[in-house]
Amino acid sequence: MAAPSMAAALAASLPAPQAAPTPAAPTYEAIPASMSKAIDIEAEIPLTCVQLDGIVITKILKHSREAFSTTAHGLLLGLDLDGILEVSNSFALPNHNNDDDEKATKSIARYQQSMLRSLKEVQGDDNVVGFYQATSLGAFFNQSLIDTQAIHQDRLRHGGVVIVHDISQTARGNASFRAFKLTPAFMDAYRRANFSTAGLISHRLTFASILEEIPLRVRTNALLSSYLNTLATRSTSTFSDAHPGVATTSALPPSYSVLDIGNMGLTKNLEQVAEAIDNYRTEEGNVAYLSRQIAREKLRAETYVAKRKEENARRVAQGLNALPEEDVSRLFRIPPEPSRLESMLLLGQVDAYAKSLESIAGTGLVKMYAAKASSGI
Repeated sequence: MAAPSMAAALAASLPAPQAAPTPAAPTYEAIPASMSKAIDIEAEIPLTCVQLDGIVITKILKHSREAFSTTAHGLLLGLDLDGILEVSNSFALPNHNNDDDEKATKSIARYQQSMLRSLKEVQGDDNVVGFYQATSLGAFFNQSLIDTQAIHQDRLRHGGVVIVHDISQTARGNASFRAFKLTPAFMDAYRRANFSTAGLISHRLTFASILEEIPLRVRTNALLSSYLNTLATRSTSTFSDAHPGVATTSALPPSYSVLDIGNMGLTKNLEQVAEAIDNYRTEEGNVAYLSRQIAREKLRAETYVAKRKEENARRVAQGLNALPEEDVSRLFRIPPEPSRLESMLLLGQVDAYAKSLESIAGTGLVKMYAAKASSGI
């Protein structure tokens, strides 16, 4: 039998290691609801900037290009830290055109919960910080966007943001992304459902004070930035007899679409402006009709009250008992004052279309004057 080795002998002579005692599992107490806001210090820091990752920009662009018209919308995921809302991921939400509203809402809610659950299982960002919406010609004022953003601002910590992507600007070579949130004055009026004329005056609301814009910046990692710089860097051609025009090449060829002096959707923009003005005039006609109805019912109620007072005065003069006063609101159904929210949103659409028209027309005029000067006409 072979003699044991030195290491084996030393190991046998040492005392056997004792098993370390198993530490007790820590216990955590739930934070009381009354203390959650006091502990959440980040919620007290105002939001100063929105930071979009490059992958979020790519996903929004892809979804907007593949979606029908301007129905592309989805959720933004990320984290708010030191007043900066960092959006690191996003996913598209399905669009249901043929289903009724209730079925579509339930279907979207189930899809949203399933996606968030799947992201949590793979250790991905599952914290909702807002949503994105595709639009055309800068007109994003609509009831659906306002309602969705109002729900987010009530439930999310920093209120969440809405990222508006203008697909018409992207078609012209300018990727347009803007971040908005509802103003405190509008949120107060929205919670009170007070969009009457007096409510708008007291809250000082116009279409320009519904949303406030937040500065937005795009963040890309170092590897992606280096790759894009490599693509844009011009390199010398390997052919010695190459034409001077192609002696230097790059992976990203130059784009000359900005030199196109066509109308670039000017006709469509004019049609949108005319349609928005017609919609606003229709809405104003509806509001005026309801206002006349309210005035008519109020006049009937006031006339009835005045006649009852005269009759009671006559009965008292004759020594008779006065007739009991009746509730006028039961006799005359005076409708509430109509909401002016839809009118404000339509005015916002008209303003957005007009600004887009100004931008397109101004750029087109500059190109035409430049073409005229270069041609020597």
